[in-house]
Amino acid sequence: MVNKTNDRPRLTPKGERVRARIVEGAATLIHERGVVGTTLEDVKVAAEVSGSQLYHYFPDKNELLQAVIGHQADTLVDLNRHALGSEDGVEAWRNMLIAGVKHGQAKGGCPLGSLGGQLAESDPEARALIAAGFERWATAISEGLRSLHADGKLAPGIDLDDLATTMLATLQGGLLLAQVQRSTRPFEVAVDTLLALATQT
Repeated sequence: MVNKTNDRPRLTPKGERVRARIVEGAATLIHERGVVGTTLEDVKVAAEVSGSQLYHYFPDKNELLQAVIGHQADTLVDLNRHALGSEDGVEAWRNMLIAGVKHGQAKGGCPLGSLGGQLAESDPEARALIAAGFERWATAISEGLRSLHADGKLAPGIDLDDLATTMLATLQGGLLLAQVQRSTRPFEVAVDTLLALATQT
């Protein structure tokens, strides 16, 4: 998977919207069906674009997959920053996470983690992009924790970068258990237990 998008001319606003629609459609299908189970024809139908439009923006599936990885990472980072930066902080973050899992009924697992499970051993370039996405996600959590720590809402002396990594690992494990058990309870227990430990002041 080679990044060729940087060599392309800037898109018009309409082009940006069409490209975004394709990426969002592909992201939804891949999360539901997996990488192997999603074809470019499926994406074309879901995004309601012509074949020429699809291939104009994404000449092959690898380029589209690269864009999907970036899209999933961007979405997760934005959601976490917004929740942790809100007035309710940790509680808002917890509620966002639980609501997201309940809304999806635990199917599909983590949008970024499921891509890692499918691609990490077979596609080194995709693995690197997914790893970078997780790094950005951990950074977003860590940044949110710093403001909470400054307000005295976290246990004193705690290493915030380590806590962010622990939180991310807990989310991934909890999502996997929720996915295979078709129950949100393991995820809720994992998140609530970790937050109870982290917020002891």
